[in-house]
Parts: sequence; structure tokens; C-alpha cells
Amino acid sequence: MNELGYSMGVDFGTTNTVIAFASPTGEIKGVTFGAGTNSNDVYRSVLCFQRDDSGANPKTEVSGGIEAIDAYLTSANDVRFIQSIKSHAASHLFEETRIFGNAFKFEDLMSTFLQCAVSDAKGALTDFPAEFVSGRPVSFVGSKPDDALAMSRYEGAYQLAGFSKPRHVYEPVGAAYSYAQRLEKDATVLVGDFGGGTSDFSIIRFEKRDGRTIAHPVGFSGLGIAGDRFDYRIIDAVISPKLGKYGQYKSFDKLLEMPKHYYTQFAKWHQLALLKTPGTIRELQNLAKSSTQPEQVEALIETIIDDRGFDVYRAVSAAKAALSSNPTASFKLKLGDIDVGAEVKVDDFNNWIAPDLAQIGSTVDGLLADTALSPDDIDNVFLTGGSSFIPAVQRIFSDRFGDQKLAGGNQFQSVAFGLALIGQEPDLTPWLAEGTS
Repeated sequence: MNELGYSMGVDFGTTNTVIAFASPTGEIKGVTFGAGTNSNDVYRSVLCFQRDDSGANPKTEVSGGIEAIDAYLTSANDVRFIQSIKSHAASHLFEETRIFGNAFKFEDLMSTFLQCAVSDAKGALTDFPAEFVSGRPVSFVGSKPDDALAMSRYEGAYQLAGFSKPRHVYEPVGAAYSYAQRLEKDATVLVGDFGGGTSDFSIIRFEKRDGRTIAHPVGFSGLGIAGDRFDYRIIDAVISPKLGKYGQYKSFDKLLEMPKHYYTQFAKWHQLALLKTPGTIRELQNLAKSSTQPEQVEALIETIIDDRGFDVYRAVSAAKAALSSNPTASFKLKLGDIDVGAEVKVDDFNNWIAPDLAQIGSTVDGLLADTALSPDDIDNVFLTGGSSFIPAVQRIFSDRFGDQKLAGGNQFQSVAFGLALIGQEPDLTPWLAEGTS
């Protein structure tokens, strides 16, 4: 808390970031970023680096949030657009990326983003408490995520950005604490927090005593599958085939299939920017020369070189949102000379994400088994995060717990709000994520 007793919660997300303050009386307020028509209490987790070589002394400017998106869309200079920074946190494979000749480690990217957020908060983040509550997923993204590495990187980034000491709490616990303020009686609550990179779950028993909410954490679980994975399925099924994925190239009088790893990286937001290296571009250019569909591979190369990732993201996000309430979505996108327009059916989308939905369902079932609870023991189910709007995701919970138990709200702010409120607790120890202090 700061000297006025306010506590701060930071939800650094794969897609969006929210920062909130809570008062000793329980009042909660999200930090607003930007000004005028660009003001919002949800800050997009993106960076845009612009290289200006016009003067005698070339310089690089960086922006975050909506300003980064505006810069990417309007800048006449060379740009490098970075998104899904968080997805690299627990990966030993990510050591650094080079941006206009400068090396950026994970801590550098996250701290740069946080500094942009502080600047865009227009003075609202000038008085940090001695400690604050930082959210973290139950399971980080990656095949072999290293939690200790991620926590070390988080703390290094916060320090570089000038923040105070963080206390780490699981993100779904923050969402659960936020939801608990609505409760009028004792309840056992399961929270599903669907971010861009991870889906996290918590079960907490809340008791109402003398106007206070007393919480008893019961169990946690999570997996590295969420909104970005659903985006991957759309890109892989709709876009990549039109950029040469199933094409062939000639090698020593033999026709071979195009290497799939380029398209795997292309379809993952946190890896897309990493394709923009001289070596990778040369490899793709050589493949284009011997390809049976050179115009498609050339469109892939142009998309990478011109940093068209955000254009892809917008088209995919629009289609995904439309499919949440419509049987079909009109997918509109042009990359180079290739028109990637298509009609996407919700049934096809559900089939593409079926393996991911099955893993999410298994994780929920595993959490119930680990805590020795049945669906009947759960009084309320609170779903938060952008992907909680997807009907197929909601059915995972309605099929197990019934529609009447499902609730939503504050899809983007609930985690940060809950983290800030937890910061008002006299003892944070019961709330801290495993392995932190």
C-alpha cells in the first residue's frame, strides 16, 4: 500500500493489461490510459518500434497500447510490431530478439511496455505502493515452461521499469476475489480465466462474516491454451493454405512439401515477429524460386517483411467475435497479391478447436478430482476473459455445472480489480502463488 492506504494490482496479459487501485474502504478504480477518444482502462499489450533514418542522427521511437497500433497503421517509417510478449516469459528458447540492431531480452520488452503504460497513464502511476500484487497464470505458455524463470523475468522487468516489489498471485484467484464481492451468502466458486495465452482455473470457498468476505483457496489448475491457440487454428485453416502451406518446391528433380515449421511460427503471435530475420527471409526466398506456387510464398515473405501481423490479428479477431453470435463469419484479408477472403462456419471453427476444448475440459475435470469435489459441490461458476464469450467454451461449463450456475462480467478488468483488493488483506500469504513469498 502507499501512504494513503491504496493497494495496486497489475494484470499483465498476453493481449491486454489492466492496472487497478483499491482503497481501504473497498473502492476500486482502474487506471485510464491515453486521453480523449483514445482513453481506455484496458491497455493493449503491444509495442511498436519506429525507425526514423531521415535526419543526421537516426533514432528509434517506441510506443505501447493503442498508440502502438496507431503508429503501426500510420507510420511512414520502418516499424517493428511486437505482441504476445508474455508468451515468452517461461521459455528458455527465447533469449533475445533484435530490433533495428539492438538486442532485447524478455525483461527489456516487458519493462519497455510497462514504461509506455506509465507514460500513457498521464500521471496516474506516479505513486507506487511499497509492494503491489502482480498476477501470474497458473501455467505459463510453452511445452516446457519454467515458472522460476518466468518469475525472475517478471521481477527483473518490474525493477527496470521503476515499479516497486511485486507479490505474485494466480490470475484466476484475482478474478475469484473480484467476483466474490457480488456474493450475498457462502459459496464455493469455480473461476475460469481465459486470457490470450493461458486458461486458468481456481476453486475458492467464500464465507460472509460480519460484512467481510473470508476466502479459503481450495485448488488451482491451468494450461497454456486460450485465445491465441484459437487464433492459431483459424490462421492455420484459412490463411496459411493460401500462403503456400500445402504447396511444393523442387529440389534435385524431386517435388517436396513446403516445410511446415514456417507456417507453425507464422500462426503463433509470439513467434510471428521472430520470423523476420535475414536468415529466415533468405530461406523463404529460395523456396519461392523453386516453388510450384511462388506467388503464395512471396505473399508470405511480404507479410513477414512488412510486419502485417496486426492486420492478420484484426481479421482473425473479427471473425472469432462474429462466430460467437453468428453461424458464419465473413473473413476479409488481403496479403500481397493474395486475397484470403473466405466464409468461415461456426461448425468448422468448433471442429478446429475441438482438441483444445477437450484439453480445457480435462483440466477442469482434473481440478475437481484433485480437490475431491463434484460438479454439485460448486455453487457458482464465473467465467472471465475474451474467450469466455465463445459458445463452445461456455458449453464446457454448462454441460458440467448447468446454465444456472454460470456468470460473467468485467471480462477484462476482473483480475486486476481482484488483485488490488487482495492487496488490502492484512496477510497476503494465503493468497500468494506457490513458490513465491
